[in-house]
Amino acid sequence: MTLTIVGLILLALAFDFLNGFHDSANSIATVVSTRVLSPRVAVFWAAFFNFIAFLFFGLHVANTIGKGIIDIAIVDKTVIFGALVGACGWNLITWYLGLPTSSSHALIGGMIGAALVKAGTSALVWKGIIKTVAFIVISPTVGLLLGLGFGLTVYGLFKNSPRVMVQHFFKKGQLVSAALYSLGHGGNDAQKTMGIIASLLFSAGLLGDKFYVPFWVVISCHSAIALGTMFGGWRIVKTMGQKVAKLTPVDGFCAETGAATVLFISSALGVPISTTHTITGSIMGVGSIQRLSAVRWGVAGTIVWAWVLTIPCSAGIAALSCLGVYAITG
Repeated sequence: MTLTIVGLILLALAFDFLNGFHDSANSIATVVSTRVLSPRVAVFWAAFFNFIAFLFFGLHVANTIGKGIIDIAIVDKTVIFGALVGACGWNLITWYLGLPTSSSHALIGGMIGAALVKAGTSALVWKGIIKTVAFIVISPTVGLLLGLGFGLTVYGLFKNSPRVMVQHFFKKGQLVSAALYSLGHGGNDAQKTMGIIASLLFSAGLLGDKFYVPFWVVISCHSAIALGTMFGGWRIVKTMGQKVAKLTPVDGFCAETGAATVLFISSALGVPISTTHTITGSIMGVGSIQRLSAVRWGVAGTIVWAWVLTIPCSAGIAALSCLGVYAITG
């Protein structure tokens, strides 16, 4: 294994760390905004379940990322470098702006931009790309509907119960729903970096003739995303937990449970969806139960625009990075 490959693996793990850092808000915003856990305890809670997610999920998403977005035959060190720079660059920009965008789609956009520079449109695996792009709409919509459905069910079941008792009960329940969401987050998002590292190793001939994800890659990626979650992107926590809708423990439980359900199903199907899109949609669904005006649709609109721009912007950064490398190396 050359120093260049080691350096790219470290860059991939840096992206994974940024993924956890950027998406920490997804895992803890509701449980923090409802004051069930303090921010410090919440990030440790989420990080723990991010890490142990490998015990519960297969590697279907990693395989999709590894060979289902761009033709693995054109993957080389420059393509991996460009993809990671595009993804990391967009993550840092949106973290600075406090926008909860998708690290997953930033990585996919980076892969697309780098592949286009290397080999043109023939390098793109359209089936995987179309499936991923479709879930930009599907995952928040299903999250919204599940959040709304869980919310209506819970409010219906407990409508005659004392409010104080209900809130106390769901403060405990939120510990479970936050854990489930963090499991789903780790199970889906850490696999995207696994796919990138496995692609790099395969292209370098270090995996033999068969594409697979080595166990040391699995552990490294879960460790990196858990560490990122522990450090937390507090700018985004504020947007998710306070600016989209005001949440109670009941609302937080329903939002997290709805989003976790989507993540578990998508991970089983091997679809690399956005955990950010899913929890945001679920929060909007729960927030709209009392009245539609409870959701700050102006903030939601800004978030959606950031979602739309993620793939093209990260692709652009990746393309420029690759062009820069080719210009330097000739």
